[in-house]
Amino acid sequence: MTAQIQAQNSYDVIIVGSGAGAMTSALFAADKGLSVLIVEKSDKFGGTSAISGGGIWIPNNHYFAEKGGNDSFELALEYLKNATGEHGDEVRLRAYLQHAPKMIHALESNSRVRYAVAEKYPDYYQHLSGALTGGRTLDPELFDTSLLGEELDNLRKPSPSTLLMGCIAWTARHAHKAMSREFGWRLMILGLMLRYKLDFKWRRKSKIDRRAGLGNSLVASLRRSLMDRNVPLWLNTDFRELLTEQGRVSGVRVHRNGQEIELKARRAVIFGSGGFEQNQALREKFLPQPTLSSWSATPPGNNTGAALEAGTKLGAATALMDRAWWAPTIAVPGEEKPRGVFAERAFPGAIVVNGNGQRFVNEAAPYLEFVDAMYRDNQASGGKSIPAWVIFDGHFRFHYAMGPLMPAQIMPDSRLRKEWLNTLYWKADSLAGLAELIGVDAAGLERTVQTFNGYARSGTDVDFGRGGNPFDRYYGDCNVKPNPCLAPLSKGPYYAMRLDAGDIGTKGGLLTNEHAQVVSQDGEPIPGLYAIGNCSASVMGASYPGAGGTLGPAMTFGYIAANHVAGNA
Repeated sequence: MTAQIQAQNSYDVIIVGSGAGAMTSALFAADKGLSVLIVEKSDKFGGTSAISGGGIWIPNNHYFAEKGGNDSFELALEYLKNATGEHGDEVRLRAYLQHAPKMIHALESNSRVRYAVAEKYPDYYQHLSGALTGGRTLDPELFDTSLLGEELDNLRKPSPSTLLMGCIAWTARHAHKAMSREFGWRLMILGLMLRYKLDFKWRRKSKIDRRAGLGNSLVASLRRSLMDRNVPLWLNTDFRELLTEQGRVSGVRVHRNGQEIELKARRAVIFGSGGFEQNQALREKFLPQPTLSSWSATPPGNNTGAALEAGTKLGAATALMDRAWWAPTIAVPGEEKPRGVFAERAFPGAIVVNGNGQRFVNEAAPYLEFVDAMYRDNQASGGKSIPAWVIFDGHFRFHYAMGPLMPAQIMPDSRLRKEWLNTLYWKADSLAGLAELIGVDAAGLERTVQTFNGYARSGTDVDFGRGGNPFDRYYGDCNVKPNPCLAPLSKGPYYAMRLDAGDIGTKGGLLTNEHAQVVSQDGEPIPGLYAIGNCSASVMGASYPGAGGTLGPAMTFGYIAANHVAGNA
């Protein structure tokens, strides 16, 4: 259908998607005097960003420098070149490192977004030259969502796993202090609970905290900043295809309110949408097998690869199509999507095994590398590692969380939902009994636990080095000696939970240059088309250098794209 383009359907820039990268790009484009429209497929804004940790990986940032931190462009480039290896593009890496500090400084100066440096959050690859033990990851401050007014109803709600007790907002710095049990952690949690409980006026309206933290804080503060600028955001607007005129992208066709609408983009279309992890056909075509969209921790029904397919239809190049931002996930009965398992794998007293009852990875490893190991071992073991199983004992169960299971000292088994037993978790008085319940080799599991318990007592994981670097120890229990990530499994009952080869998005997508322009197969920019975020091939290559390695580049290249569009009349 060809619709007549009305004046009100013409903008300088049209941005597809409403995650952090998309809204950052919209904000800077608006500040350059451009008219901007954001179109969002879902009935909620925020995308995957809203349910994320909200951290951004920004080397050489001013927050760290103000606290006396020692970082530099050269040191960060050395680290990224080591991390990305053969998949790295130095031109794009340099563009990212040059503009990322400028982006966050400008964002803080001109919007309601507020960050603080997570000084203790290490880069993920501590063995690589150029890595730091903290200072490159920035953590969103809490944001008062009442400032959104009625628009709060349109905000994608945070995952329960990102809230204290499923309802109280906190920062990543709060979470680290609690999970690692640093001095004063109980008093800190009490303070957060009191702040929540004493907000009587808000409690009458909602059980969810007035304040937002993590990714919800980021997207809420960005949306309020766009409201300050009267930038429209259309929900329930499904992108269908790109429009072109004389070899240039000139707009988009969308489906809205039961109608096909053509929207003209005088300057550019910026894809700020997600990857293709919710498209089972594309997963089977590109990702390693086995693979299921139901294992992904991203919102079902979104991120189906529409931008990817539209770009390739115009001859765009792609890269990293067999890669994802992997994260092991746990499916919780009754929840719309699985939960990513990030911190819990480092807690002392839990191990992960395959169907042979054998460990195959450092459980505390970065989540991308953890799932990579699942796929490698699955191939080597004849299909025994997908799913894998996290095993823990009664001592762990009492003191630590695992997925939706809060520590038993807070949430004893008697208070767990009855339907969770033998669906979410399995329980037995002995390791042999547990192995039989989950179909794992009992003798293999017994041998593995016996060996691991010896490592726990000595403090050295001979097989995989768990707890041997600052990243592993970040979420370890600092009160456990000699290794905060190791404790024996020796007290019944014993528990198991299933881990799937999940993700928080795909890595592969449209190939872009240092200006965030989508390029064709011959490397030339496609006029009028830009891509940022997970719909584009990650600047990080196959690596995940640090917490915020997804949102940091999305927001930075959103900033780059806005400035480039504004400079190209």
